[in-house]
Amino acid sequence: MGTAERTKPSRASWARRIAFGAVLVVLALIGGTAFRVWQVARQNDRRPADVIVVLGAAQYNGRPSEIYAARLAKAKQLYDAGVAKTIVTAGGKKAEDNFTEARAGQLWLTRHGVPSSATLAVGEGSDTLRSLRAVAGQVEARGWRTAVLVSDPWHSFRARTMANDLGLETWTAPTHSGPIVQERVTQFRYIVRETGALLYYRLTRTPADDLFDTFLG
Repeated sequence: MGTAERTKPSRASWARRIAFGAVLVVLALIGGTAFRVWQVARQNDRRPADVIVVLGAAQYNGRPSEIYAARLAKAKQLYDAGVAKTIVTAGGKKAEDNFTEARAGQLWLTRHGVPSSATLAVGEGSDTLRSLRAVAGQVEARGWRTAVLVSDPWHSFRARTMANDLGLETWTAPTHSGPIVQERVTQFRYIVRETGALLYYRLTRTPADDLFDTFLG
């Protein structure tokens, strides 16, 4: 038997190489996505837009949670700085709730000095994708096209990806205050969550908010 024949890779060897290559590709995809989640989280784009869109979060009988209040405070800062003339609040409600997330956010804004005429509550959607789909419909119906998205840092890249897929031209100005950004362990968990949720969305074009919320306990 010749030397070339003795050193020729076997089928099992090729299978191992292919499997190893596939693992490297998957790891690169996950790592690259996590890096983009982290990178976009650090951005604070204050370019003028047609509207400021605040993604909803938990509310308690019309009172925004700490996380939601931090988003609303950031939106008001952008409004006061002249980034946009209208703030759109997004988010529906659970069956037992009296207020939608959008309405709770609108009330918070008007109580903190934003004219009601400068707000638009879009109280539809039980997850990021459905909420943004409802927002896109309302925004486009009014002839608006561009939006700056306000959410938590780690949520920003996924929200922007979805909004752009829905036809909006968007950039992000995430909040950098509130309980989500105070501890590194919490930050890491949210980066992992958003990386998984974004990859799931890109593969299926469906939301994964509830699925990946279990990761956060």
